[in-house]
Amino acid sequence: MVDKDIEVKTHTALHVVKGATQKVLGAKLTTGVYVNGSNGRLVVALSRKPTDDEIERIEKEANECINRNQEIRIFEMDRKEAEQKFGDIIYDAFPVPAHITMLKIVYIEGWNINCCNKNHTQTTGEVGKIKVDDFRFRGAKGILEISFKV
Repeated sequence: MVDKDIEVKTHTALHVVKGATQKVLGAKLTTGVYVNGSNGRLVVALSRKPTDDEIERIEKEANECINRNQEIRIFEMDRKEAEQKFGDIIYDAFPVPAHITMLKIVYIEGWNINCCNKNHTQTTGEVGKIKVDDFRFRGAKGILEISFKV
């Protein structure tokens, strides 16, 4: 049986790792996510293989965000209003169905903003430490997979 609290932490960690990945690599488009217990995987569009140093910096930046114990704000917005205010940065590669008119926005100030319908912790500090286990660059698909544990 999977502990739902740990999955909430791991899912929240996806947003923290995404913010770090944007900061270090400039990768903005998420193409896939995976959560199973304390294991997570973020998949982003990327045109080049990152260095080992860059992957280490992603882990370091993610844990610094956690150590700041930033508030995670979650609010609902009209879809058109959210798109006008934030642009397409709120979306990932997997589309939100057109009939959805209200969006749940997850916001970590200065770090990550995403449309997301999952549950999240109230602060980044609740996630605990993130350890990047592995990464795989798939050049033919133009994606980077970052696997981590919380």
